[in-house]
Amino acid sequence: MKKMLIMLIATTVVAVGAISVLADNKGPEQITLDASMGAVNFNHAEHQNRTDCTTCHHQGEFTSCHSCHDGKVAPKAKKVLHDTCKGCHQEMQSGPTKCKECHIK
Repeated sequence: MKKMLIMLIATTVVAVGAISVLADNKGPEQITLDASMGAVNFNHAEHQNRTDCTTCHHQGEFTSCHSCHDGKVAPKAKKVLHDTCKGCHQEMQSGPTKCKECHIK
């Protein structure tokens, strides 16, 4: 009985620790987006410190656009990213807004 109680407590501690790690995991610190104009290196961690996830991920977490939109009505990633990123940078009056400031060949 004593061994079961110790195992139950240990399992609970591990589970609580795993849940807190998952709750703190908000994705990678750095993301590289491939594009025909050159790759875009996106500092994901810095943006997380400035705003909440729904600013960029309208569902609040990363999901594929096609998980909700079918192929005919899914927004084009290029348009969404340009509108979202450039629009915010212009509104905040900080951050890159010109092509070669983000795209690196």
